[in-house]
Amino acid sequence: MKLNEMQIPKGAAAKPTKRRGRGTATGQGGTAGRGHKGQNSRSGGGVRRSFEGGQMPLIRRVPKRGFFNPFRTTYDVVNVGDIAKKELTGEITPETLKAAGLIRGSADLVKVLGEGELSAAITVKAHKFSKSAREKIEKAGGTVEEL
Repeated sequence: MKLNEMQIPKGAAAKPTKRRGRGTATGQGGTAGRGHKGQNSRSGGGVRRSFEGGQMPLIRRVPKRGFFNPFRTTYDVVNVGDIAKKELTGEITPETLKAAGLIRGSADLVKVLGEGELSAAITVKAHKFSKSAREKIEKAGGTVEEL
Protein backbone atom coordinates (compact mmCIF):
# COMPACT_ATOMS: atom_id res chain seq x y z
CA MET A 1 0.00 0.00 0.00
CA LYS A 2 1.23 3.45 -0.92
CA LEU A 3 0.44 6.76 0.74
CA ASN A 4 -1.64 7.90 -2.24
CA GLU A 5 -3.73 4.71 -2.02
CA MET A 6 -4.69 5.19 1.64
CA GLN A 7 -8.32 5.96 2.49
CA ILE A 8 -10.22 7.05 5.59
CA PRO A 9 -11.98 4.08 7.25
CA LYS A 10 -15.70 3.92 6.51
CA GLY A 11 -17.72 5.92 9.08
CA ALA A 12 -14.67 7.75 10.44
CA ALA A 13 -15.36 11.02 8.66
CA ALA A 14 -17.39 13.59 10.63
CA LYS A 15 -21.06 13.52 9.67
CA PRO A 16 -22.58 16.85 8.73
CA THR A 17 -25.08 18.16 11.28
CA LYS A 18 -28.77 18.04 10.48
CA ARG A 19 -29.93 21.44 9.23
CA ARG A 20 -33.26 21.94 10.93
CA GLY A 21 -35.94 24.47 10.03
CA ARG A 22 -34.80 24.96 6.42
CA GLY A 23 -38.01 24.10 4.61
CA THR A 24 -40.12 21.01 4.04
CA ALA A 25 -37.59 19.32 1.76
CA THR A 26 -35.16 18.76 4.62
CA GLY A 27 -37.63 16.59 6.52
CA GLN A 28 -37.00 18.84 9.53
CA GLY A 29 -38.85 21.92 8.31
CA GLY A 30 -41.81 23.63 9.93
CA THR A 31 -41.41 22.78 13.61
CA ALA A 32 -37.72 21.77 13.25
CA GLY A 33 -38.17 18.68 15.44
CA ARG A 34 -39.53 20.66 18.40
CA GLY A 35 -43.16 19.58 18.04
CA HIS A 36 -46.16 21.92 18.09
CA LYS A 37 -46.63 24.68 20.68
CA GLY A 38 -45.52 24.36 24.28
CA GLN A 39 -42.65 25.85 26.25
CA ASN A 40 -39.91 23.84 24.56
CA SER A 41 -40.99 24.81 21.06
CA ARG A 42 -40.33 28.50 21.74
CA SER A 43 -36.99 30.21 21.34
CA GLY A 44 -35.42 30.57 24.77
CA GLY A 45 -37.88 27.98 26.04
CA GLY A 46 -37.20 25.22 28.51
CA VAL A 47 -36.87 25.17 32.26
CA ARG A 48 -34.00 25.92 34.64
CA ARG A 49 -31.86 23.13 36.07
CA SER A 50 -33.62 22.62 39.40
CA PHE A 51 -37.19 23.03 38.09
CA GLU A 52 -39.46 20.12 39.03
CA GLY A 53 -42.58 20.97 37.09
CA GLY A 54 -43.98 23.33 39.71
CA GLN A 55 -43.63 20.76 42.51
CA MET A 56 -41.85 22.11 45.59
CA PRO A 57 -38.16 21.59 44.74
CA LEU A 58 -36.10 19.12 46.77
CA ILE A 59 -33.73 21.80 48.05
CA ARG A 60 -36.70 23.67 49.56
CA ARG A 61 -38.38 20.51 50.92
CA VAL A 62 -35.38 19.30 52.92
CA PRO A 63 -35.00 20.90 56.35
CA LYS A 64 -31.94 23.01 56.94
CA ARG A 65 -30.27 23.21 60.33
CA GLY A 66 -27.27 24.89 61.82
CA PHE A 67 -24.75 27.26 60.36
CA PHE A 68 -22.04 26.62 57.78
CA ASN A 69 -19.01 28.82 58.31
CA PRO A 70 -17.27 29.33 54.97
CA PHE A 71 -14.23 30.85 56.72
CA ARG A 72 -13.52 27.91 59.07
CA THR A 73 -10.01 26.49 59.32
CA THR A 74 -9.64 22.76 58.79
CA TYR A 75 -6.68 20.67 59.85
CA ASP A 76 -5.40 17.28 58.73
CA VAL A 77 -4.84 15.45 62.03
CA VAL A 78 -2.05 13.01 62.86
CA ASN A 79 -1.57 11.12 66.11
CA VAL A 80 1.80 10.74 67.79
CA GLY A 81 1.22 6.96 67.82
CA ASP A 82 0.82 6.92 64.02
CA ILE A 83 4.19 8.66 63.60
CA ALA A 84 5.74 6.03 65.90
CA LYS A 85 4.12 3.16 63.93
CA LYS A 86 5.54 4.43 60.64
CA GLU A 87 8.96 4.66 62.37
CA LEU A 88 9.64 8.14 61.01
CA THR A 89 12.88 9.64 62.28
CA GLY A 90 14.69 12.96 62.17
CA GLU A 91 12.80 16.05 61.12
CA ILE A 92 9.12 15.47 60.37
CA THR A 93 7.30 18.06 58.27
CA PRO A 94 3.82 18.07 56.67
CA GLU A 95 5.49 16.94 53.40
CA THR A 96 7.06 13.96 55.22
CA LEU A 97 3.69 13.01 56.71
CA LYS A 98 2.02 13.22 53.31
CA ALA A 99 4.72 11.06 51.71
CA ALA A 100 4.26 8.49 54.50
CA GLY A 101 0.50 8.43 53.83
CA LEU A 102 -0.49 9.77 57.25
CA ILE A 103 -2.35 12.78 55.87
CA ARG A 104 -4.44 13.11 52.74
CA GLY A 105 -3.61 16.73 52.07
CA SER A 106 -7.20 17.94 51.72
CA ALA A 107 -6.46 20.69 54.27
CA ASP A 108 -3.42 22.93 54.07
CA LEU A 109 -2.81 22.85 57.82
CA VAL A 110 -1.62 19.95 60.01
CA LYS A 111 -2.39 19.33 63.66
CA VAL A 112 -0.59 16.72 65.78
CA LEU A 113 -2.66 14.97 68.46
CA GLY A 114 -1.37 13.02 71.44
CA GLU A 115 -2.93 9.57 71.07
CA GLY A 116 -0.44 6.71 71.25
CA GLU A 117 3.08 6.42 72.59
CA LEU A 118 6.38 7.73 71.26
CA SER A 119 9.87 6.47 72.17
CA ALA A 120 12.20 8.00 69.53
CA ALA A 121 13.47 11.58 69.77
CA ILE A 122 12.10 13.42 66.72
CA THR A 123 11.64 16.99 65.56
CA VAL A 124 8.07 17.61 64.48
CA LYS A 125 7.08 20.67 62.45
CA ALA A 126 3.35 21.29 62.17
CA HIS A 127 0.84 24.13 62.33
CA LYS A 128 -0.72 23.10 65.65
CA PHE A 129 -0.11 20.67 68.51
CA SER A 130 -2.38 19.43 71.27
CA LYS A 131 -1.05 19.80 74.80
CA SER A 132 -0.63 16.03 75.23
CA ALA A 133 1.18 15.67 71.88
CA ARG A 134 3.61 18.43 72.82
CA GLU A 135 4.30 16.75 76.19
CA LYS A 136 4.84 13.29 74.67
CA ILE A 137 7.24 14.52 71.97
CA GLU A 138 9.28 16.54 74.48
CA LYS A 139 9.22 13.67 77.03
CA ALA A 140 10.74 11.37 74.37
CA GLY A 141 13.55 13.90 73.89
CA GLY A 142 12.22 15.48 70.72
CA THR A 143 11.37 19.04 69.82
CA VAL A 144 8.19 20.75 68.63
CA GLU A 145 8.13 23.55 66.05
CA GLU A 146 5.00 25.44 65.05
CA LEU A 147 4.92 26.61 61.45
